[in-house]
Amino acid sequence: MPVDVTGGLLVSDRGRAAEPEASGTSMGFRAVLHPSLKISSNWFVSSTLQIQSAPFFYYEAFYPEKEIETQVQQLFLGYRWKGERKSFGVKIGKLASAFGAFPLRYSDTANPLLDQPFAFAYAAKLRPDQLPCGVRDLVAQAKYPEYTEHYCGGASVERDGMVPVTLYGIPGAEINMGWHSFDTRVQMTNSSPSNPQSLRSRSQHLQWTAGAGYTIRQGFRVGFSVFKGPFLENDVTSLLAPETTVRDYPSNGIDVDLQWGRGRWSATAEWNRVEFNYPRFRVPPAVSSGYAELKSTLTPRFYSAFRAGYQGNSSVEDRDGNTANHFMPNRQSYEFAVGYHLNHFQTLKVGYEWLNTDGQSGTRNNVFGIHFVTTLNSLSKAF
Repeated sequence: MPVDVTGGLLVSDRGRAAEPEASGTSMGFRAVLHPSLKISSNWFVSSTLQIQSAPFFYYEAFYPEKEIETQVQQLFLGYRWKGERKSFGVKIGKLASAFGAFPLRYSDTANPLLDQPFAFAYAAKLRPDQLPCGVRDLVAQAKYPEYTEHYCGGASVERDGMVPVTLYGIPGAEINMGWHSFDTRVQMTNSSPSNPQSLRSRSQHLQWTAGAGYTIRQGFRVGFSVFKGPFLENDVTSLLAPETTVRDYPSNGIDVDLQWGRGRWSATAEWNRVEFNYPRFRVPPAVSSGYAELKSTLTPRFYSAFRAGYQGNSSVEDRDGNTANHFMPNRQSYEFAVGYHLNHFQTLKVGYEWLNTDGQSGTRNNVFGIHFVTTLNSLSKAF
């Protein structure tokens, strides 16, 4: 059971948009445990458990309320077989989404920076349990600093928007294969990567995700992935047109990624677009996001990293002919960090992020952060 523990300091005025008296400084922690059981040479059980304080991540700074959260991110039974330049694997349980490349680096030990890209962390102002009336409804969400509210019916509780691609697990099954320089994966889940549901939810709807990649040469790989399926919840079923269901209004996603490394330099880039097909729209809202990341190993102990990203909100048109070039303001981020490896088990990361939102000025949304990451030796027991 490897254990990663991170202590963090976060300095930002993001939370003051929701609570003017909120503190601009907060300290937090994140502990991630990876218990696994090897049953035989091929069969195994794997899991990922997370315990954290909030706010800890940069995107949580918008929500200043302090709390402790515990979550089972993954828990699955797996089978894997490897031959000469080929492999085959099966997973059944709660799995990381097969959509996108960043979920494979959702670890403070693997992520050289402190924040996460927009698509995998920052919520879009869209809800799956309410229906927007039209374009004006979507545009009106900009006035809410924290919660999202649609006006044409659905659930009555307060709720945040949807993160386009979850970093947490989804119940399902996956088959992955590799052959020479090709790799591929197919995943069936009980819900959308944009709106994951538990096995006890009333809003489970089967859907699929698929991806593939090709390693052009050692250190240079390109890949893509897609998904399609319902994202709306059963709270809106009675509001849909006769003889239609939530399956007639799916979300669709496409992602392209690239990884490159040579010597002391490495780079990662990714772009994705997720479309949400609500009723009453001729041109539905879609969120596109991308980032480019560059890392340089300065010495065996020091490294520096930079990431530039953006989130674009599409044009929309409803059935009444109302239009908007962007249903929400677009935004861009620029993050720089330096890391120092104290030893094989501990890393200190210090970073600063500039966040720009179209139509806004000032430094309120910028963040200064410090992470001290400790990886504990694997606790193990043989039977």
